[in-house]
Amino acid sequence: MHGIVGRYATIDASRRDLPPSKLLLLLLVLMNGAAPIALYIFVPALPVLASDFGSDISVAQMTVSLYMVGLACSQLIMGPLSDRFGRRPVLLGGLALMVAASIGCIFAQTLPQLIGLRFLQALGGASGMVISRAIIRDLYSRDRVGGMLSLVIAVMMIAQMLSPLAGGVIETAFGWRAIFYAVTAGAIVVAAAITLALPETSRRSAPAAQRGGFGTDLRSLFGSRAFIGYVLCQVLASAIIFIFAGGGPYVVVTQMGRSSAEYGAWFASSGFAYLMGNVFCVKFSPRHSLDRLIWFGLGLQIAGALLNLAWGILGWNQVPSWLFGTHMIIMFGNAAVMANAAAGAISIRPQAAGTASGLMGFTQFGFGSLCSQAGAWLGGHFATPLPLNIAIFGTALACASAMIFLVPRRNLIATEELIEKAEEETLV
Repeated sequence: MHGIVGRYATIDASRRDLPPSKLLLLLLVLMNGAAPIALYIFVPALPVLASDFGSDISVAQMTVSLYMVGLACSQLIMGPLSDRFGRRPVLLGGLALMVAASIGCIFAQTLPQLIGLRFLQALGGASGMVISRAIIRDLYSRDRVGGMLSLVIAVMMIAQMLSPLAGGVIETAFGWRAIFYAVTAGAIVVAAAITLALPETSRRSAPAAQRGGFGTDLRSLFGSRAFIGYVLCQVLASAIIFIFAGGGPYVVVTQMGRSSAEYGAWFASSGFAYLMGNVFCVKFSPRHSLDRLIWFGLGLQIAGALLNLAWGILGWNQVPSWLFGTHMIIMFGNAAVMANAAAGAISIRPQAAGTASGLMGFTQFGFGSLCSQAGAWLGGHFATPLPLNIAIFGTALACASAMIFLVPRRNLIATEELIEKAEEETLV
């Protein structure tokens, strides 16, 4: 597969950047989507869950909020472990934990038990999210990573958008515990596919002095101006999603007086725009550098946020069509920013792609949870969406400032040359 042979494979430099096989793409989508799908498929069952356990809905909501905490913590752990011990063993270990926790969820007798098991489920399942990015970096050069990430995300989002519907159907027909039967079966299928078909891709053949350790990787990454700039850009771009997701329901349902079903339909338009943005990156990444695609996405983010702010000041976005119409522009650009900023971050030190991916994912979900709470507060404490628009516009400007952190351009070019040299040394 992709020029990789043997149990502990090495990467054939002459065959890097080839179009992915259908099997490779499927494996990347499966491992990347396991944790997010397990999150969203359970959301429709929350009201029934609260009723069954005789608990408040806010307590049942902890099966989601602590799941998010598990996603963040897992990436900080699994990334460095995959650099040290290889992608396959850490990935399979994480999926084994996910299977065990999912089985435990089936037989949970109390809500605290279920909340704890959901945390463990996320801790194991998120290994696929962080390691899939590292595997893509193993197989592709810097300027092709963004396109591959976009391709995997685009395919995964189709399944992710359908997962709440699937969860609702399963819960209605068989009860909420049946959802965990489905999640357990899915995790077993993913683990079996990876065991049989995915070779080792990490650069474990590099000399020990060249690989360094976890401390060396951290010093190298945090000492890089480019790494910090890319991570800030990626995290702030994702913060826009979390802010809007936190405040959007209150704006549409409470302020605009629309139904939750109508909000869900409008919110799907944002997901569709994000999907199209990733398809755009897949098409244009072979012809344009990742930095150029980031700047393009930043331009769309700021333009959409500025329009939303203008509609808020003029009082025009008191109906969903105005609010979500401009937000679709933001989300299209957001896709270009996030995928390519992630590609830049995990390319600073190719031998530590797992550590870089984990640090980025931990920061993204940790900061994102705060932004989600802030968005909910802004949406629930004001009579218009204007404060939410201001927050999104400010975050878009901060995201652009993170890219400016990478200048002067000569320093960035020098960094890119060092990256390419490190790649060539690793592949020899």
